[in-house]
Amino acid sequence: MAPHREAHVNLDARTRRKLQDERRMYFRRAIESYDEQRQLQAQLTEFPDLLMISPMLDGLSERRQSV
Repeated sequence: MAPHREAHVNLDARTRRKLQDERRMYFRRAIESYDEQRQLQAQLTEFPDLLMISPMLDGLSERRQSV
């Protein structure tokens, strides 16, 4: 009975590690996404003209999709 119990414990540890890895990767992707958004925002603030044009471009794309 002991070998069966050890296999069960190892399975739980493996599953727990897998879940921890998945959670770690989720946070890593979130941090990378946040960093990319922050860099993009910094680049856009260097060119204020682009910030004024951006809403107009969004409006154009919405009109094209509705047609």
